[in-house]
Amino acid sequence: MAPGRLSFSNITALAPMVRVGTLPMRLLALDYGAEVVYCEELIDIKMVQCQRVVNDVLQTVDFVAPDDRVMFRTCDREKDSVVFQMGTADPDRALAVAQLVEKDVAAIDVNMGCPKEYSTKGGMGAALLSEPDKIESILRKLVTGVSVPVTCKIRILPSLEETVSLVQRIEKTGVAAVAVHGRFKEERPRHPVHCDYIEAVAQAVSVPIIANGGSLDLVKTNSDIEEFRKATGASSVMLGRAAMWNASVFRNQGPLPVERVMEEYLKYAIRYDNHAFNTKYCLCQMLRDKVESPLGKQVQAAQTNAEISNAYGLQQFYQQTQEQLQARRDALQSSSQPERPVTDGDVTAMAVKFERREYPPHITPKMFLLEWSRKKKLEQPLYETVQRSQDRAFQSTVVVAEKKYRSSLWEKSKKFAEQAAAIVCLRVLGIPEGRIGEEDSGLVCKRKREGKVNGAADEERSKKRHVAKTGREAETSTAAAAANGDQREADAPR
Repeated sequence: MAPGRLSFSNITALAPMVRVGTLPMRLLALDYGAEVVYCEELIDIKMVQCQRVVNDVLQTVDFVAPDDRVMFRTCDREKDSVVFQMGTADPDRALAVAQLVEKDVAAIDVNMGCPKEYSTKGGMGAALLSEPDKIESILRKLVTGVSVPVTCKIRILPSLEETVSLVQRIEKTGVAAVAVHGRFKEERPRHPVHCDYIEAVAQAVSVPIIANGGSLDLVKTNSDIEEFRKATGASSVMLGRAAMWNASVFRNQGPLPVERVMEEYLKYAIRYDNHAFNTKYCLCQMLRDKVESPLGKQVQAAQTNAEISNAYGLQQFYQQTQEQLQARRDALQSSSQPERPVTDGDVTAMAVKFERREYPPHITPKMFLLEWSRKKKLEQPLYETVQRSQDRAFQSTVVVAEKKYRSSLWEKSKKFAEQAAAIVCLRVLGIPEGRIGEEDSGLVCKRKREGKVNGAADEERSKKRHVAKTGREAETSTAAAAANGDQREADAPR
């Protein structure tokens, strides 16, 4: 094995679990002693549409879908340990996804064992077990197409001979390891795990075999992990539900109280802005039979990570973390690219923020841009505003004389985002913007400068278009725009 490549021999791993194997749980498992952590299964057709985004605020790498959902989030802490598991039934699409993420993960895994419809629809997951030729095609494509190790996770087939034969075929593709869940496709966790099948596979091949499926029957504490490995003859062990219930099962020193584990998990969820509903789901899995307790009911009722933090008495930690993230966000914006125009598609952009204190009380850049457009007999400026789901910040684009302008920085409100877009347009065109100390340009009359005319009413005639995108939903509204940007209902932050 090449230096620096992930080894799958004699390791314990966090199994891929839908809705559980997100960044907070993976980091927690690493803290407690897991050597390898698998992310939840992510479907290739969704991942192939994602863009890789470096999140400087969270210090993560995010793979973001067209609807702004973060499909996969990772960080440097796990870069040498995280295995990206995908659901796929198409070799070319599998390769495209693998090449998208390979620089940020330690290995690529193909799910060939999940029996749930989430995985089997479209021929993925356990549906692949009946198509060995397709299995070979996918794995060979990946092994030759990426620079990181490739693995797969299967379930056992109806007979021992079929299972061994399949794994021998898989081994010839050049994979680095095979995880074997010791149950048949139709079996569920209540059914006993078939250690003899895993043992027969391990004896028949030289590639590392990772035993999986022992959480309920055999693995309840850390000391049981080695017993499960011996019972299966496997090279390594992968834990799913046992780790989901209490991730400290990976600790050699013994388990921690689940209450402490939940707090440590929640701290990671807050630190990395984990989706609140995912955070709730994982905490409820840890609560198990206590999910209807007062704490469990409080968690279930929570709608945000802030409310979940209240349930666990972590309000101060939550607030401190938010302040740290905001300070980092502010520092990044203040040290961003110099204020010079750049072309972003058909938009001219500059790194500009609207600082209200830099303008007289009754003067705004939008007012100056509107007056200039009127004097030039141009159509009035149109503003299109979007909202970013990660932090609910706003960015606006203004259209003037059929050209588009925007600030590359994000603002705390739609009102400020529009003012920033107006500033970019004015500066690019060399037009005064009304800042304090700026020589009177005559664009705005004395009565307006002194606030004797209601600027909001004056700019009411200007049509404005807003598009606010929040997560999966987009809302488009057309409203009158206020000359001083002080239109309460349209501009109130949401």
